[in-house]
Amino acid sequence: MEITTFKDMYLAELQELVSTESQLGESLLQMAEVASHPTLKDALLHHREQTEVQKERLVSLLQKHGAEPRAHTDQAMQALIHETEKMLSMLKGNDLRDAGLIASAQRLEHYEIAAYGTAAALAGQLDLRDDQRILHRSLEEEKQTDVLLTQLAKSEVNPDAVAA
Repeated sequence: MEITTFKDMYLAELQELVSTESQLGESLLQMAEVASHPTLKDALLHHREQTEVQKERLVSLLQKHGAEPRAHTDQAMQALIHETEKMLSMLKGNDLRDAGLIASAQRLEHYEIAAYGTAAALAGQLDLRDDQRILHRSLEEEKQTDVLLTQLAKSEVNPDAVAA
């Protein structure tokens, strides 16, 4: 796809985000399956549900603009998920694996935070205030998930991994 306008660039960002959320949804389910800490498992499953809602928001935005939602595959997210899988295969023991899951999940969250921030800024430049509001909502959800994972790591998971 050739991008010739600022709006085309914005729509391509949204398409990348659809791919990001699709890939993440699958990965979060796999991560939850191997998590041993119940609160971590719940957090991953909750974020998976949130991811599905966020993806639907993106699809709605793209449809509103007459753009195909599945036009791109986000290769950066593919690489981050591959690194997560590689790390998890190397970690031995439930406590250490849970700590690694949080570290990996936060890398994925930080990527999403950057992507949503960029898309929201582009929407603002295009004076698409409804789009911007919707993207900011997802951005805030991503930030909240990151804070939750940090609290869980500091208070429970990482101390258990250190003690193991």
